[in-house]
This record gives sequence, structure tokens and C-alpha cells, in this order.
Amino acid sequence: MRYFTRKVGFYVLALWGAVTLNFFLPRFIPGNPVEVLLARMTESGNPPPGEYKVLSSVLGIGGGNLLDQYWHYLRQLSRLNLGVSITEFPTPVTHILAQTLPWTIVLVGTATVIAFLIGTTLGALAGWRRSRFLNNLLPVTTFLTATPYFWLALVFLYIFGVVLHYLPLNGGYDPTLDIGWSSSFIVSALQHSVLPGATIVLAQLGGWMLSMRNMTLTTLSEDYVWAAEAKGIRPRRVLLGYAARNAILPSVTGFAISLGFVVSGSIIMEIVFSYPGIGYTLLQAVQNDDYALMQGIFLVICLVVLGANFLVDMLYGFIDPRTRQAR
Repeated sequence: MRYFTRKVGFYVLALWGAVTLNFFLPRFIPGNPVEVLLARMTESGNPPPGEYKVLSSVLGIGGGNLLDQYWHYLRQLSRLNLGVSITEFPTPVTHILAQTLPWTIVLVGTATVIAFLIGTTLGALAGWRRSRFLNNLLPVTTFLTATPYFWLALVFLYIFGVVLHYLPLNGGYDPTLDIGWSSSFIVSALQHSVLPGATIVLAQLGGWMLSMRNMTLTTLSEDYVWAAEAKGIRPRRVLLGYAARNAILPSVTGFAISLGFVVSGSIIMEIVFSYPGIGYTLLQAVQNDDYALMQGIFLVICLVVLGANFLVDMLYGFIDPRTRQAR
């Protein structure tokens, strides 16, 4: 119980620190969102007197010094009010997050799961059989993992979009279609997700494969694996029931943590493909000095990452009692 209480206290403090940084960091960026919005309104006519104060309140920025604004931000946050976006004024930030988060979660989450399953399977086979094909495949996947996201994405765009014209270049769906569960929209969304999804899978595949191969090789030297082979157990059962079952434990931990970075790990990819997820929305928020939208996105990223790490710590506490011992 003491272990779990200590962990909960640590993550509460981490959450408070993340919320505090989430408030102050955007305000160090040059520019003022209220002045940007007033400049837009001035193009169509002079704004009425006192509009600056009204817009500050509407955008959730608050008045006074930074400390007053900080307390105003905490009060708004306690009411789950993230303010109004200047990028799509006067749309609430929560509404924009509700529209963009599903795109990122479905695409990046699915690609991460596929990369994990393929990578761990190939890694286990590479450690078990040590075939020439798998050993030659490992350097290729490792090279792709070391390749920057944006470079790999640009190569895919040029080959499959510009040269071959097989797949669309950008966006998440055909803009002439209405968002819904119609077959035409689903097909369009799948076509637009192939290139960004393939980029994520290939960029992550090598890491999972290399990690699983090394752990499988280490596990094969354990006594219980030798004992299983000496008993005449079928090789397939030895691989699945003894070697891979224990070798995959570190990869499962890494997979749980990587799920926490699903939201934040797609920013560059979404910018390259103009994919309508949270990463592309963050770019638009930065370009428009949209404090409220930036804070909302950063807050979601922090909550997801902290939540994933908290679950892993709790899982470790149940699996390995040694981690619950006080140091």
C-alpha cells in the first residue's frame, strides 16, 4: 500500500508540474492572441471599445499579471473549460480536440499495434531460427527505424503519390465527402491513411524486432529452455510457451509506454501529410498564437503519457513484488 501511495503522490505532483508548464510555456512565445484576433476584426471594421477585455475573457486568458492569469487558468481547468480557440474562433477547444483526437488515436494507435505484433513475431523467429533471410532483414528494419519520420514520409509521398499516383498526397479524406459511416467515406479515409500508417509501422518495426530478437537469444540460454528441449517438447511449444513468453515481457512494458506517446508521436508525420489529427492542429495553433488550443493539446499529451506510465508502474508493482520494497 505504501508503494502505491508513493506512486500516486509522485504522479499528482508530476501532473501539477505539467499543468503549470502548460500554462507558462505558451506565454513565452512572442505574440498576443487577443491582438491577432483584433487585427482580423479590424480588417472588416474598427472593433468596439473594450473589445480587448471581452476577448481576453472569452479566450480564457484572464486579466492582470501572470499569477492572476495562472489562477484563472486553474479555475477554468477545474470546470473542464479549456477556453475558445482563436484558430477556429469561436469554437471551444474541447470541440476541436473531440474532432481531431480520434484521427490520431485510430491511425497512430493501429499502426503502433501492427508494428509491435509484426516486430515481436519476426524478432522471436530471428532469435529462434537464425535464418539468413531474417538476419538480412534486421539491418534493413534497423536502418528504417533510424531514419527520420519526415524523410521516410517524403520518400513515400514522392514514389506512391507523385510518381505512381497510387495514393492521395495529403489530408485524411476526400473533402467532397461528408464525414460519416458511409462506405465511400471509409474507403477514402483508408486510402488517405495508408502512407502515414506505413511510415509509422516501418519507423517502429526495427526497434521491436531487434529488442525481441536479443531477448529471445538471452532466454534461449536459460536452464528451463534447455530442460524443455531435453524432455523432447516440440520446438514450436518451446518457442511459444517458454522462450517467447518470457522474452516478450520487456517488450510488453515498452509497448505500454509507447501507447502513451501515441498522441504526441505523430506530430511530424501529420504535418508532412496534412493529416487532420492533433499534430497538424498543434502546428496551426502555434502559427496563430492560439494559447488555449496549444494548452489543450499539451494537456492531453501530458495526461496520456503520465497515465500510461502510471499504469505501467502499477502493473510492475503487481508482477514484481521487489519493486514495492521501500528504498
